[in-house]
Amino acid sequence: MSKILVIADQKDNKIKKSTFEVLSEAKKLADASGSSLEAVILGEAIAQEAKVLAHYGVSKIYTVENSMFKNYLNRPFIDGLKKVIDASSPKLVMVPTSESVKDYLPGLVGATNACGIMDCSAVSLDGGKVQIERPLMAAKAVSKMESSDDLVILSIRSGSFDAVEADTSLSCDIESVDLGTVDIKAVFKELISAQSDRVSLDDANVVIACGRGVKDKSGFELVEKLADVFGAAVGSTRALVENGIAEPSLQVGQTGKVVSPDLYIAVGISGAVQHTAGMSNSKVIVAINKDEEAPIFSLSDYGLVGDLFDIVPKLTEAVKELKAN
Repeated sequence: MSKILVIADQKDNKIKKSTFEVLSEAKKLADASGSSLEAVILGEAIAQEAKVLAHYGVSKIYTVENSMFKNYLNRPFIDGLKKVIDASSPKLVMVPTSESVKDYLPGLVGATNACGIMDCSAVSLDGGKVQIERPLMAAKAVSKMESSDDLVILSIRSGSFDAVEADTSLSCDIESVDLGTVDIKAVFKELISAQSDRVSLDDANVVIACGRGVKDKSGFELVEKLADVFGAAVGSTRALVENGIAEPSLQVGQTGKVVSPDLYIAVGISGAVQHTAGMSNSKVIVAINKDEEAPIFSLSDYGLVGDLFDIVPKLTEAVKELKAN
């Protein structure tokens, strides 16, 4: 095993915390196998932010800067990353799973003639083989695979690994790669997204999520108030999205986002596997539900049995008082 390459995931030219999780594990794999570790980041003006990657033991950083990366398009990402993979010649490529990664990774795998596996939760190296685990059936089962292909590209499930503390004394060479001309048939027209001043689900250390138990918009607003005093992101189950109570961008679960915050508070959520598949890697899970038999309690570290309409306002006031003192 000669080289491992990590693709950094970023939003608005800010590296996502899931990238540091992947970098930390890739560094362990590189050290154990005697491999070198490199990284690549694509963005509109990303060179300054790229320096942060060196703090995780990277020996070289590739940057691909172009105005095309201001808004996501599939083709430029595939072309830019293929150029870097050709230059780096890694055996293993790792990238945190995200919406955009899910979109471009199959095309990148095809363009590089690689073995590609999505949403992995464990990776190990055994000689020339890459051994992988990935969850199946809403994380009720685990698939174990291995590949001896010349190039293996893996996307890594959020929360699968812990990020080490950055060592700001570390630095490395940064090489700029020219994207060149890209033959694209798609044109970016408009980005339609929910606007919020809250931290995004992708980067939140605390997530307050709610399900059917909140009943309606007024119940959802109680959860938003709790999130505001925590400085947290708001999450939702699919049921609230389908009923028009929550925005689709807030959905957590098998068909939504996968999150792994330090604290996840599940308010009025029963705990169906379709939802827990997206949050089970959270460090601490707190459940608030009036049904003491709700499946969510079996996954939780702490549970409050009672009416959320009584508990949530009291919890909100308690957090306010704690912060005030």
